[in-house]
Amino acid sequence: MTAALALGDDALVLSHRLGEWAGHAPVLEEEVALANIALDLLGQARTLLSLAGDEDELAFLREERSFRNVQLVEQPNGDFAHTIARQLFFSVYQHLLYERLAAGDGAFTDLAAKAVKEVAYHRDHAEQWVLRLGDGTAESHERMRRGLDALWRYTGELFEPVEGVDIDWRALEGDWLSAITSVVGRATLALPTGPRAGSWTAGAGRQGLHTEPFGRMLAEMQHLHRSHPGASW
Repeated sequence: MTAALALGDDALVLSHRLGEWAGHAPVLEEEVALANIALDLLGQARTLLSLAGDEDELAFLREERSFRNVQLVEQPNGDFAHTIARQLFFSVYQHLLYERLAAGDGAFTDLAAKAVKEVAYHRDHAEQWVLRLGDGTAESHERMRRGLDALWRYTGELFEPVEGVDIDWRALEGDWLSAITSVVGRATLALPTGPRAGSWTAGAGRQGLHTEPFGRMLAEMQHLHRSHPGASW
């Protein structure tokens, strides 16, 4: 199922990226918060991938070109503000998407009805940190600005229609842009003005074209499973 792979891969890859913060978060509370968000996303990924096949095989035995996640979620963590920028862009999108899916009557209704409550927390967490960093010190403001600017070009792909997800994608993009504009403005930051899609480097993750950091991340994520084929734990 195309849609299950696309949405499942988004959640799986972002879960792994957030898990990389374990032992490296700026404060202890964020160790717990980021780990909880990662676990929520991993739970979503397991449910979605199981709709498309064997979840372990899909996660650990596919090659890079077989993954259908958007390029946004595979971007390296960078500094904490960079991670928060990625979280803001994705969690607002995912929250709005799951609200629509939960209100419908399709294959993802039950998952979305449960996950939308989790993602509402993810969104609030990201928004509060954007406000805190953007309207904080000169250093935190500049780091938050750089994070938003660096990841802006990857956001257009979020709204490319996914086969099997029957929603109004243009309306979703409009609601997303309105929400992001509001948060960024309240954080005393300016919305980035660069392009958001149009080239393979920022718009083809759904077709299996990924950025350079993804290959290294995938090798790390799949190493243990591939090193012990057929093992039971």
